[in-house]
Amino acid sequence: MRGIVNEVYLDYNGSSPIDPRVVEAMLPLLYDGVGNASSAHRFGRSQAGAADQARERIAALVGGAASNVVLTAGATEANNLVLRGAVDAAPADRPRILVSAVEHASVSRTAQWLDHHGLAAVDVIPVSDGGFVDPDTLAALLGPDVLLVSVMAANSETGVLNSVAEISRRAHAVGALFHCDATQAAGRLAIDLAGMGADFVSLSSHKICGPGGVGALVGSGRSLRSLRPLIHGGGHERNLRSGSLNVAGAVGFGEACRIALDERAAEFVRVGLLRDRLAAELKHRIPAVCENGDVSRRIPNTANVRFEGADAEAVVANMDPVAVSTGSACSSGSIEPSAVLLAMGLSRDAAYESVRFSLGRFTTDSDIDAAVDAAVTAVEYVRAMNRESR
Repeated sequence: MRGIVNEVYLDYNGSSPIDPRVVEAMLPLLYDGVGNASSAHRFGRSQAGAADQARERIAALVGGAASNVVLTAGATEANNLVLRGAVDAAPADRPRILVSAVEHASVSRTAQWLDHHGLAAVDVIPVSDGGFVDPDTLAALLGPDVLLVSVMAANSETGVLNSVAEISRRAHAVGALFHCDATQAAGRLAIDLAGMGADFVSLSSHKICGPGGVGALVGSGRSLRSLRPLIHGGGHERNLRSGSLNVAGAVGFGEACRIALDERAAEFVRVGLLRDRLAAELKHRIPAVCENGDVSRRIPNTANVRFEGADAEAVVANMDPVAVSTGSACSSGSIEPSAVLLAMGLSRDAAYESVRFSLGRFTTDSDIDAAVDAAVTAVEYVRAMNRESR
């Protein structure tokens, strides 16, 4: 990372640095990309062609079809489009939707909104202590009245993976649609739309070193036809997302997908080794440290670490210029503990003491060394302050 001397960025699950190769691919569109992709003249056709190539690259990352890529402003919009779009078109005999207890807010809060306004009956699928959905637990909630099941592929806070193919099978057995927020898994793990049995997957560009403000909903033609749009206008994006395309952003997203697909296998190994070394060093050098979530089933870049007796917000603040994060949320001026960790059965104190380290493409060995040193200093300082305040 450029900028402050010794700065280290380990918050890739929040947003990743843009790859210079992505910037290079976008520059011609930013400088010379005049024309609306919906226009019939040569400028419009050029823009449409660039967008179509981007769709092909986005689709390739998840084993989908380019014609079934709906470009959005991000995964949040894609998640809203699935939940609200499916409910808007739902038959009367399928009033229920199921979402896991550890979904991103763009799923969980959308589901709450639908429930609050009487548009759908929402049931929350509990998770295990390890942070994943047990398919048998899901099965107990399923019935012929379920319209949609939404379970993420990988959790953004813990990195824990769900058995999405089995979850999809269970959902389809009762005739329900299956939506998978694949934002954190895409580009880090192999994803195949048909193999995982998903009717829809949501993606975000800035989580795979692409530009911000771009995402996609990818599905089958049949499943996309089951949705109603959130944004009305000129009927763009299969009549599901009206508005002139952000072609430069789409091209950047497509290039980010191409790079991720080409480099995924090597990065899986490299980043996984760095993450494991980080966790081992933290446990070796700091007393009373543990990792949250089932460490045997997670994406390779993420470690959610509890430093017992040290408030995580204070630890994060005192690790600057090393950037890490917590899963806490600010509500009405007070800090609330991570809903994900609470859903896994952690106490409020344990959740308040948990920090997320998420690595990525530009993370180096020296970054890990710096992060461990910073964490040691910060945790020791925060624990000392706690002792003095008693």
